Amino acid sequence: MDGDREMNVIENPDIVLIGSGIMSANLGSLLKQLDPRLRIQVYEVTDGLAQESSDGWNNAGTGHAGICELSYTPGREADGSVNVQKVIEIFEQFEHSKQFWSFAVASGMISNPREFINPLPHISFVHGNEQVDFLKARHAGMSDHHFFKDLEYTTDRETIASWAPLLLEGRSDVPIAATKMDSGTDVNFGEIARRLLGWLGQQEGCGIATGHRVTDLKRAGAGWEVTVCHLATNEVHTNRAKFVFIGAGGGSLRLLQKAGIPEAKGLGGFPIGGQWLVCDNPEIVDRHTAKVYGQALDAAPTMAVPHLDTRMLDEKKTLLFGPFAAFTTKFLHRKGSVLDLPGSIRPDNIATLIKIGIHNLELVRYLVQQGTQSMAARMKVLHVFYPDAEAKDWRLIDAGIRVQAIKKTDGEAGIVHYGTEVITNADHTLSALLGASPGASVSVNIVLQVIKMCFPNLLSSDEGRKRMKAMIPVYDEDIKLPANAERYRQVSEAAEESLELRRPR
Repeated sequence: MDGDREMNVIENPDIVLIGSGIMSANLGSLLKQLDPRLRIQVYEVTDGLAQESSDGWNNAGTGHAGICELSYTPGREADGSVNVQKVIEIFEQFEHSKQFWSFAVASGMISNPREFINPLPHISFVHGNEQVDFLKARHAGMSDHHFFKDLEYTTDRETIASWAPLLLEGRSDVPIAATKMDSGTDVNFGEIARRLLGWLGQQEGCGIATGHRVTDLKRAGAGWEVTVCHLATNEVHTNRAKFVFIGAGGGSLRLLQKAGIPEAKGLGGFPIGGQWLVCDNPEIVDRHTAKVYGQALDAAPTMAVPHLDTRMLDEKKTLLFGPFAAFTTKFLHRKGSVLDLPGSIRPDNIATLIKIGIHNLELVRYLVQQGTQSMAARMKVLHVFYPDAEAKDWRLIDAGIRVQAIKKTDGEAGIVHYGTEVITNADHTLSALLGASPGASVSVNIVLQVIKMCFPNLLSSDEGRKRMKAMIPVYDEDIKLPANAERYRQVSEAAEESLELRRPR
């Protein structure tokens, strides 16, 4: 981003977006489309856009639609069936994202969709009789719904080898099973965010300032006073906005605390670092074309369920394995400090943090062990997926950091919960994003909830509803219902056509 754009600041905007990740990018773009008169300012602490959790190297890139992620169906019912309602819900929410990104392409907001989203089979892979039975029950529950009518299940080793040959090479004669759905995707959320914000920054009344850290938030009449430091010059200025969205990843908690809203009282945060094994052997990379998710490791947080993962990053095919979790006290990967965690402790959250810490010593021990384990130990985990993998073909890199929000109501609950949530104050002038997986994938649905709550006037008129329906055709429809199966098929195929995801018949 050039110097002129770096200093592009709009005074007294209607909206300030803190952070340039996929959440802010979607929210800003949707709002500007709904009301072109809105004046919007984006502040980003790094020197570029979407460099933290949204960056392609810092997340799984999976279009999380529930297809292959076994953590979304964690157990079985008393009758042996698997409850798939959460999977169906996640699939529908990802559909909202696909539809909006499809509109963005079709309308000329962004271009070249294959540079940020690509079709890729999603595979679940398990071993052992118990897990094989579980996957069969999971498939039975999912394939009964129209979202997953094309989900395949097999225990045949030759079939699995044809889907993902690395899984079978060197594998012993243990029971295995897999499901596959070809309509999965690989998504570079950072690239989508950069393109959407590139469009937003060109619109009248909109500014994007990188290298700017928001240091304070204070009430100012009906809106907010935002204090910002330009990191290159240490110049501090204030701006005022009617509405503030804190989409700053791990940095959201500290800003929420500074805002002082009652809804943030008692909130704490626990950071979890991530690491990938990256394959440097192009012959191996070329032979694997799928996202393969497996069973959760003992004590592993939801976001650390292992997968052997084809990615399109930096304009080339890449193969990653992980993520491996790691203990950290930083809240941000690039611009964080080891003092972030201790600095977030407040009188109103210390009791909750201590209580939850006591009940999660095993997880803390696991994170420390994960971050300090040897390459041989990491390869042992990889061998569960790819038995013939050799250490010489892989190297370890650091990935992003997730900060799990901890609330007073958590009591003795585990640190890591499922999902992403938005905290909004009583007068709907401030919202903040907290949580982790599957956030980026369902980001459009999440910010749609923010718009419904904080900008209801934009959707109350016939014109507003028409504009939203153009961007997300089913935003006010329940496409989960069997009666709407044909409607889902039509809009989904149209979105995939625009995003160049349709496969030749």
